[in-house]
Amino acid sequence: MVKKFKDVFQSLECAPHMDELLNFVSVEKVTASSDMTLIKVNIIAERIIEKRTILELEALIKDTMFPKKNIKIKIFEKFKLSSQYTPKNLFDAYKDSILLEIKNYKISEYLILNNATVSFDGAYMDMTVEKNPINESVIDELVRILEKIFNERCGILCTVRHKFIAAKEKSEEIEFAARTVAKKTDTTEFVGGGSTTWESTDSAKEDSNKSDSNGKKQGNKSFDKKNFNKKGFDKKSFTPKYQKTNNPDVIFGRDFDDNFIKLSDLVGEIGEVVVRGKIIEVDSRYLERSDSTLYIFAITDFSDSIYVKMFVRGEQLDVIKENIVKGNYVKINGLALVDKFDSELTISSVKGIKKCEKFEDNIRVDNEPVKRVELHCHTKMSDFDGVSSASDIINQAKNWGMDAIAITDHGNIQAFTEASHVKNPPKIIYGVEGYLVDDLKELVSNPSDKTLDDGFIVFDIETTGFSAKNDAITEIGAVKVVNGEIVDRFSTFVNPQRPIPFRIEELTHISDAMVVNAPVIEEVLPKFLDFCEDYIIVAHNAGFDTGFIRENAKRINREYNPSIIDTVAMARLLLPDLNRFKLDTVCKALNISLEGHHRAVNDAEATAQIWVEFIKRLKDKGLSKLSDVASLGETNADIVKKTKYNHVIILAKNDIGRINLYKLISLSHIDYFNKRPRIPKSILAKMREGLIIGSACEQGEVYKAILDDATDDELNRIVSFYDYLEIQPIGNNMFLLEDEQNDIHSIEDLQDINRRIVELGNVYEKPVVATCDVHFLNPEDEIYRRIIFYGKGYKDADTQPPLYLRTTKEMLDEFEYLGSEKAYEVVVTNTRMIADMVEVISPVRPDKCPPVIENSDEDLTNACYKKAHEQYGENLPKIVEDRLKKELNSIISNGFAVMYIIAKKLVEKSNEDGYLVGSRGSVGSSFAAYTSGITEVNPLPAHYYCDCKYVDFDSPEVKAFAGRAGCDMPDKICPKCGKKLKKDGFDIPFETFLGFKGDKEPDIDLNFSGEYQPNAHAYTEVIFGKGHTYRAGTVGTLANKTAYGYVKHYFDDKNESKRKCEINRLATGCEGVRRTTGQHPGGIIVLPHGEEIYTFTPVQRPANDMTTNIITTHFDYHAIDHNLLKLDILGHQDPTMIRMLQDLTGIDPVKDIPLDSKETMSLFQNTKALGIEPKDILDCPLGALGVPEFGTDFAMQMLLDTKPEGLSDLVRIAGLAHGTDVWLGNAQTLILEGKATIRTAICTRDDIMIYLIEKGLDEGESFKIMESVRKGKGLTDEWVEHMEAHGVPDWYIWSCKKIKYMFPKAHAAAYVMMAWRIAYCKIFYPLAYYTAYYTIRATGFNYSLMCMGKEKLEYNIAEYKKKTDPTAKDADTLRDMRIVQEMYARGFEFEKIDLFKVHPTKFQIMDNGKIMPSLSCIDGLGETAATSIVNATKAGPFISKDDFMSRAKVGKSTCELLDSLNLLGDLPESNQISFFDLMG
Repeated sequence: MVKKFKDVFQSLECAPHMDELLNFVSVEKVTASSDMTLIKVNIIAERIIEKRTILELEALIKDTMFPKKNIKIKIFEKFKLSSQYTPKNLFDAYKDSILLEIKNYKISEYLILNNATVSFDGAYMDMTVEKNPINESVIDELVRILEKIFNERCGILCTVRHKFIAAKEKSEEIEFAARTVAKKTDTTEFVGGGSTTWESTDSAKEDSNKSDSNGKKQGNKSFDKKNFNKKGFDKKSFTPKYQKTNNPDVIFGRDFDDNFIKLSDLVGEIGEVVVRGKIIEVDSRYLERSDSTLYIFAITDFSDSIYVKMFVRGEQLDVIKENIVKGNYVKINGLALVDKFDSELTISSVKGIKKCEKFEDNIRVDNEPVKRVELHCHTKMSDFDGVSSASDIINQAKNWGMDAIAITDHGNIQAFTEASHVKNPPKIIYGVEGYLVDDLKELVSNPSDKTLDDGFIVFDIETTGFSAKNDAITEIGAVKVVNGEIVDRFSTFVNPQRPIPFRIEELTHISDAMVVNAPVIEEVLPKFLDFCEDYIIVAHNAGFDTGFIRENAKRINREYNPSIIDTVAMARLLLPDLNRFKLDTVCKALNISLEGHHRAVNDAEATAQIWVEFIKRLKDKGLSKLSDVASLGETNADIVKKTKYNHVIILAKNDIGRINLYKLISLSHIDYFNKRPRIPKSILAKMREGLIIGSACEQGEVYKAILDDATDDELNRIVSFYDYLEIQPIGNNMFLLEDEQNDIHSIEDLQDINRRIVELGNVYEKPVVATCDVHFLNPEDEIYRRIIFYGKGYKDADTQPPLYLRTTKEMLDEFEYLGSEKAYEVVVTNTRMIADMVEVISPVRPDKCPPVIENSDEDLTNACYKKAHEQYGENLPKIVEDRLKKELNSIISNGFAVMYIIAKKLVEKSNEDGYLVGSRGSVGSSFAAYTSGITEVNPLPAHYYCDCKYVDFDSPEVKAFAGRAGCDMPDKICPKCGKKLKKDGFDIPFETFLGFKGDKEPDIDLNFSGEYQPNAHAYTEVIFGKGHTYRAGTVGTLANKTAYGYVKHYFDDKNESKRKCEINRLATGCEGVRRTTGQHPGGIIVLPHGEEIYTFTPVQRPANDMTTNIITTHFDYHAIDHNLLKLDILGHQDPTMIRMLQDLTGIDPVKDIPLDSKETMSLFQNTKALGIEPKDILDCPLGALGVPEFGTDFAMQMLLDTKPEGLSDLVRIAGLAHGTDVWLGNAQTLILEGKATIRTAICTRDDIMIYLIEKGLDEGESFKIMESVRKGKGLTDEWVEHMEAHGVPDWYIWSCKKIKYMFPKAHAAAYVMMAWRIAYCKIFYPLAYYTAYYTIRATGFNYSLMCMGKEKLEYNIAEYKKKTDPTAKDADTLRDMRIVQEMYARGFEFEKIDLFKVHPTKFQIMDNGKIMPSLSCIDGLGETAATSIVNATKAGPFISKDDFMSRAKVGKSTCELLDSLNLLGDLPESNQISFFDLMG
């Protein structure tokens, strides 16, 4: 008895597509084998079911109904098909399933059918097969199988005939086809109709033969099991066999046999092994106790990686140092054992190391006499897509002898700058793979003299597919509208004379049965065209519908060229808030009913209503003629942003083209960005001078048009736009075989598309070039792209196409199917021709273009001398005069005066507005910067001066403070006027800033108040004019830590365990991939007047944030800061805090706060100035908590270790704190060991140069050593020799070698001066200090934790300190709780928040001497809500909680939060007042 499939298998949960298909399936019978290992299900289906779907269904039944049983499910399918099926269209529809089934049965029969030429003659299927013994032996069985499929399974009468032809030269093609199929054959039943089966007689032999040939693993060394016991490898019994030899390749130990084991096969402790690999990591540690060096290095053989650990002593060390270098290849004999320290398998007990030649599986070279040129390359800048760097790609091309190579990343050109720095490159062709939007398609086609008041025909069609050439119409529905009313209808089914694919039936609900008796298109179309008359044609996605009508009209020799309006394009224009424009979406937006969607006449009526509404809107815009409507579509940004894009290759031919390319990149990012930077075709057409435009990959217009079977007219329009056409290897597009939306079913189909593109090139006289569409350098590099794609959530991440850079021979072999002559033309001749059209250009201008400010030299000189005379008198001391002359000469002669003047203007403006500015970097080394007002750090040696112009630079007590700060000198009375002398000077050499030649590029960094920074940025535009300042752009790439996470995630999900060094190797390969763009926190790029930004760089918005008005450079600012001036206008908390302290206290922070305050200095030595004991503040021995630079536990430990005595020492400590590897394991060790003090250790970069000059080294060499050490580049052997020869102690040289980064003394001095002022206020203005600190710096402040009294606070501190894994927020909260504890200890308290007195974001000092916290410091209450509440209080008291929530615009949770803190008082819940409340 036949039952519905869903009734038999009720518990199955299928995918939607399969579920819909099963509605047409019945079960004829279910049987089981006697041992219950096989269940057979016989089904009858009214629609064709693909074999892949049958296999999925078998697996689904097994997994759902018998998940833990060893049962196999086998479905035997029969089809009841409509009369629309013929043998030919059945084969077309079912071919993939037939091939899959035969491939799983017998590979030889699959190859015959796949390579046969097949044709149909009525009920006959004719196969033309190559004659050879194998084909002759199996052809009869193949014929029998095919006839059973046609006749018994599908019920379509068909006789299969075959004939043999002589062998052709097709061996390579057949071999390639064989390589692409599964090697393992399946000896299970091959099913015909019903229960008829047959079995293979030779497939088992084929399988066994393959096992024999593939079963042996080459190159894997077997190991002796005798060396193992239950505990693993017995190290004591290990006696390696050595060969005494004079082999020059031996680096360490003795010689050994090269019986390598692959690193991926090293699993567990397998004892003695011989491995080989490329060294990818090297580390070494000297072990003083054993007087040996532990070398730990990682090697990879590209199957896996492993660490090698070995101890080296004495003379061996030099040899190991020389040869164990990153990038070298080695062979190693040692033990594979689990390391007891990190519990990971390593190679230890190394007995021998030998040199090794490179051995990658695929060391490729290009030996062709004439090389190809690659015109399509993606780098790591290509948006999580490419994984090879521009320099690696270019160097590979150079090594292969290629004359040129293109860089064409997706949508951006940020790899240009790296590419331009490759030494001695081949010609680099600079380009982009852009996202092209075809806005040249008219909004209205052929508008003629039509108006919006004319009548129109709205129509819709349903079809069997998407190709106007190869698919057929199944229904036409149309309405005629006059004066806004439907006056006539046209509706009919059309017999397509072919079966309707099930996916189309699902969409349209039109089945074969509904159209089988309908008229054919030749009958219907003339009637439809007559119905249309000369009316305006309207359709939704009109190109599709009119394309089918036009193609069919051509077949019956009818003209079809009406005025056409596309409501999709019109919706993009008139409904800009929509993101999708499908018919149902547009109907919903316009409140138009759409019933029976995807039926032609229903869709036509809905489209008519849409168009009537659009007419009203167009008339409201004052439009009446169709020609006026058509003009609306000209490069409309909203339309461009929402129109589908295609890929396009744009190459810069010369410098004009480079600038035009930069303009296009800028426009695409600023005006047309929507998920991708889009380039309108109309704009590209206007700017194509100097550009070469290529058709790109399978995502390009040309390839898509061929896939969609575009009409000849459409192809002509598309192809004519391009300068050259592009084809790519078949492997690149194999994924199209899996796409059901197209008619690509085989490699041959893909080759045919490339042949068609070549043919189009011939017809339209366009050169056709073969490119690789490179996304990684070598085949093995696909793993990096796979990992990144997996991390981004791509389901097909593991099926990476072979997008690697190929040699000329590899590409010639790939395109051999075009014929050797044509292959050479597309691979070599044409690519070289395109390259020859391109000039050698530089992507970044080589010239320097500083801005020009008139009289800047004179203005700077006058400003400097004015300040110098004010401080030191009319007759300047020689040291002042000489220093100022020297600096101004260097500054002015090198064109740097304008930079000083700009910085001067910015600082003056900020000071005028009440905000101090702190300098950063080494600008404080410049006396001209001090005297011009840019910095308050005076770099002259320590000295006294007086208002009466007395100056003392030379007395013995002054000389005693050489190298230290003048403010640390003892107080002294002026011998001239009797007043107290002023003290100044930090003793910083100018050379630190501009070098001994004075020509080092100055970098003037300024710390503005964070809240004032936007004003400073805006002021640069006032100085230079609108359009002449841009934010400095940055490029954010995948960091190693993130890449490590990607790799770990990938292998964890696959339950694969990888060693740490292998994860490191793969992470390094993924590192550096472009992730996003951004902006420097304070960098401003200045464009001189008369220059155009596009000659330097494109521009864009940071992170492509279309909501911001900020415009940044497209190139990372480092790439252009040698061309254009970059100002560093940074935001900092210290100036903001000092401004708040100034407002609260009324003191002048510069004039009223002395830098020699003993009380202030004591904060860095003890807690006495605060009037508290260490026990009051968790035994903290210092009063520096909350003081910038010195308030952390790390910094306070430095204070305890170094015991500073004055501000000079604090400057040095600040230098130590900001350096890398300067304090820990370096200066700290030297100070604790007594080898150095805080005044002799290396603390700032200036120390090195000054000390070495004092020791007698050359000034220039001393400067070079300082620059090298401060950048972490260490010392050369020659420098070490010179230092030793001049008596520099070993500890000093040792310290230099350890340093990775160093702070300049001027920067440290500027920071300390700011911190000192804040520390001063902490002592003398405590309420102001704590109020400012909590407002500006207390990012972890929490009202409920900190403001409920001392006891509650100390309980909370104890709880927080118990946390074993505190977050960053926890750390901030604990830090702020300690400040609050200190405040309580000093006797100060908080005032309870009063909603009618509180400030939303600032703490306040109340009249009773208490501090009221800000409202936003309540955890869970943001600034927006706090501001809203405070604003609501201005209208008077709240009468209830409902009133509070309503006026403050906050939710119930916020109300409950404030109520729990007793901040709402006794407010009732509701506004309602009872009758009794009104009674007296």
